[in-house]
Amino acid sequence: MKPFLGFLMLLEHDAASTKAVKEKEPHFKVLPEFKDASYAKRYEIFCEKAQREGLYDATAFLMSDQRGGLKGEYIETSDQLTLKKLAAEIYGKAIAYCKQRETAAK
Repeated sequence: MKPFLGFLMLLEHDAASTKAVKEKEPHFKVLPEFKDASYAKRYEIFCEKAQREGLYDATAFLMSDQRGGLKGEYIETSDQLTLKKLAAEIYGKAIAYCKQRETAAK
């Protein structure tokens, strides 16, 4: 069984992280999907691509402001990148591992 690799990104939800960012391209061209995107959108795209391309088994992208974060409050910007889905993947992998160990012990 291959190891599980998950990724959780937590970004502060404020004006700086949600406004479009101008890119500078002194060495490499910026991918079209990142042009004029906010930091929040760029991280969301990164998490989606990393999971889709198999770099991670599951990813979650959360945002929280300074006050809400201290209370455990957060928002999820994508239905595909939720904490619940990440936790479910971890749980499923743990169950599969336990069943594999039981089978091997017999």
